[in-house]
Amino acid sequence: MIIDTQLASLFTAASLIIIGIFAVGFLDNLIKKVIGLAFIGDGVNLFLVTLGYKPGGIVYIYLPSMTVEWFAQNASYPLPFALVLTSIVIGASTLAVMLGIIIVLYKKHGTISASKVLGDNGEE
Repeated sequence: MIIDTQLASLFTAASLIIIGIFAVGFLDNLIKKVIGLAFIGDGVNLFLVTLGYKPGGIVYIYLPSMTVEWFAQNASYPLPFALVLTSIVIGASTLAVMLGIIIVLYKKHGTISASKVLGDNGEE
């Protein structure tokens, strides 16, 4: 049985989001929580790319030899790809800031355990 590409992408996106939610909700390590957030973002990006996929579609670059009607019927939808590109840039910046904050927390508390960092009531 051959699984459709779009259906396989949807299952992969859902599994990435579920793994990310598990990591953020149940793991104690701050770095693993950040990796879980990255998984959620990647799953959402894959979902958006899957929405823009069109079987047999062409890249949305209009060439002079094409008619407008043929191009409109055969081009894939470009908006999800533009959103994903923007999301990747924002996600990389946010990831760097979160990891920087974890470094500061490690220097202050000596641990990256979320329960120990949150359990410390500023007794210094």
